[in-house]
Amino acid sequence: MIRKLLPLLLMMSAMAFGRIYELRTYTCEPGRLEALKARFRDHTVRIFNKHGMESVGYWVPQDERSSNTLIYILAHPSREAADKNWKEFQDDPEWKKVAAESEKDGKIVQKVDRVWLDPTEFSKLK
Repeated sequence: MIRKLLPLLLMMSAMAFGRIYELRTYTCEPGRLEALKARFRDHTVRIFNKHGMESVGYWVPQDERSSNTLIYILAHPSREAADKNWKEFQDDPEWKKVAAESEKDGKIVQKVDRVWLDPTEFSKLK
């Protein structure tokens, strides 16, 4: 019974708070962080917007990962909307062209980690 109700409860939770957040951490190939930052700055953020993916912020750690890590947060109305938007983004011909051109000198991203977040009732972001 719980398994059947879980998707509904998760959707209701997202609706109650208005949106969910996606925390993404990109670990770059050595020496490729600047290429990744340029791709985001010059293309990716705009293409995200085109597909309803709201950028909350982008960061580089202040520790030993500062030379190869980009962390960012996106906001979505729901997990379902996020899945739909990611599919549309990945299928976007402009994105495919940008990704191919940005990797003409070699692969940029080594690893991507993703965490879904629900804001707490005391969070400024809801």
